[in-house]
Amino acid sequence: MAVTPVGNPYVERIDIVGVNPFANAAARDAAIPSPVQGQMCSLNDDNKGYRYDGSAWILFSGAGNANFSNAATGTYTDGGISYKYVTFTGSGDLIVDQAGFADILLVGGGGAGGTNQGGGGGAGGHLFITNAYLPVGTLTLVVGAGGASDPAANDEGRPGNNGIASSLGGVFYSPGGGGGGTSALRSNSGLRNSTLGLNGGSGGGAGSFTTGSTNSGGAGIAGIGNNGGTASGSGGAGGGGGAGAVGANAPSSSVGGAGGAGASNSITGSAVTRGGGGGGQTSGAGGSGGGGSAPTTNGTANLGGGGGGGIATPGSGGSGVVIIRVVV
Repeated sequence: MAVTPVGNPYVERIDIVGVNPFANAAARDAAIPSPVQGQMCSLNDDNKGYRYDGSAWILFSGAGNANFSNAATGTYTDGGISYKYVTFTGSGDLIVDQAGFADILLVGGGGAGGTNQGGGGGAGGHLFITNAYLPVGTLTLVVGAGGASDPAANDEGRPGNNGIASSLGGVFYSPGGGGGGTSALRSNSGLRNSTLGLNGGSGGGAGSFTTGSTNSGGAGIAGIGNNGGTASGSGGAGGGGGAGAVGANAPSSSVGGAGGAGASNSITGSAVTRGGGGGGQTSGAGGSGGGGSAPTTNGTANLGGGGGGGIATPGSGGSGVVIIRVVV
């Protein structure tokens, strides 16, 4: 059997080579009274190929469902369709023993909050792909770590570190969240310079400002994340963007913005919210789905939540997750 990609990598042309054609279905059934799964044939009356799926001959239109040999994390049935899935909370390998289509959820690591009235960290990108084609083989899988907090030293403000991307097979990627901004980058002359939230899957919240100018949150990527919130005055930093909503702007100079809400997904058969943004200093709430509140609370591990903004020690981002589901 020769498989030749044509344009779209998810569409294949199947050429059946060395298979004797039958005049029609009746002739096939007479010649193969007890077919087994995986057998193929072609019929002269319609010039089409067929494969036996274990219970019936079906039109062979290309790749079917993928299968992995890793131990399944769980199984369930929804709408009459049975699924199995495997959840990776750390990096590893996905072993694909049957090429075909699968559904994939990739959540990147959340960004850390910023110091010195820092903004909340942005959530890791929340990427859900249906009918992704997986080839046979060992596919390297990376679960992105959350951005590490960078404590202030000698009143030197620092933005939070971005989270790390999650990926599968070097083809599918979901970026980490942006770090929260800071209000107190100290130069040699002692001047303070406000910083913006950093860009990422979801953007980090802006650090509070001291010069009267407005700081903006970092940019998120449409479809997998949202922007971080803006700051207000000298004590209110923006919330980090979440997978489901933008980070809130700081409502006043003394209150930080809340982190954006995460996004819900039911790839495991039950709805789970992931990818909440971190809250901005002062006292900004973390977004639903693992966002850390200000000050200092970390994003939740394996939900890709952003860390809360802080003064001396902000919260770190939460690690991401990768989940693969196939029909069985």
